[in-house]
Amino acid sequence: MLKTHAKFQLGQVVRHRKHPFRGVVFDVDAIFANTQEWYDAIPEDSRPAKDQPFYHLLAENDNSYYVAYVSEQNLVADDTGEPIDHPDLPDLFGDFENGFYPLQAQLN
Repeated sequence: MLKTHAKFQLGQVVRHRKHPFRGVVFDVDAIFANTQEWYDAIPEDSRPAKDQPFYHLLAENDNSYYVAYVSEQNLVADDTGEPIDHPDLPDLFGDFENGFYPLQAQLN
């Protein structure tokens, strides 16, 4: 069944359920919209369903900053109250406030 709305919002800080990284949502696809090659690279027993929202994140872990593409089932809201340090944040968002970054850039 196709889900009709996303659980997480633009600017919201989230974390991965299984892997040690956090990020800020900067875009949402209503259903999977990456390449089949990317999807096939996920171990079959860990592949998320395609018919759910997928989130583009400005992500960080203890070692690096990157962009992540993550299914809704693998994300939870981050309740630490800690900001994200990703260097691209100022290009899209304002200052961290109450667990969110306000959108400052115009998106299509």
